[in-house]
Amino acid sequence: MTQTEGQSAEPVKVAGSVKWFDPVKGFGFVVSDAGGTDILLHVNVLRNFGQSSVADGARIELMVQHTERGVQAATVLSITPPDGVSPKLPDIAELNRDELANTPLLAARIKWFDKGKGFGFANVFGRSEDVFVHVDVLRQSGLSDLAPGEAIAMRVIEGKRGRMAAEVCAWEAVKLTDDGSSPE
Repeated sequence: MTQTEGQSAEPVKVAGSVKWFDPVKGFGFVVSDAGGTDILLHVNVLRNFGQSSVADGARIELMVQHTERGVQAATVLSITPPDGVSPKLPDIAELNRDELANTPLLAARIKWFDKGKGFGFANVFGRSEDVFVHVDVLRQSGLSDLAPGEAIAMRVIEGKRGRMAAEVCAWEAVKLTDDGSSPE
């Protein structure tokens, strides 16, 4: 890339919030805290971080580049779930957050997830049972959708209707032990 006026050869660190992201279209936009034009966030950049989606309103730190096509995210550094997202699902709303933090993160893979229906199922590695995943859990975890086969880490609880995810994390965002649980 030839450097011209308004372009930077070196990526710049930017903090902002997700304006919107559509995993079907494969892109979305971030609004920088410093203002300026919207920043293009391509799904491939998000996948390099270990996620295939991000919730609207989530806080995000990026390395961005100015290109001929505008400002684009080059690397995702961190994602924080949106403020004020409270779960509507009673099983999750009634949870003690401190107790949940002591529940191990387990390595899992998404079996299927239908955003329109608002739920799906995952399988913990090495176990045959299905674990229910609700869209409320995704939103409070900073995600908006999950793809079949996607690797994740999740905290699993015994809900009123069986085993369910109480927290979902991007696979790359978590360090797991050899037995597939978090070292916490």
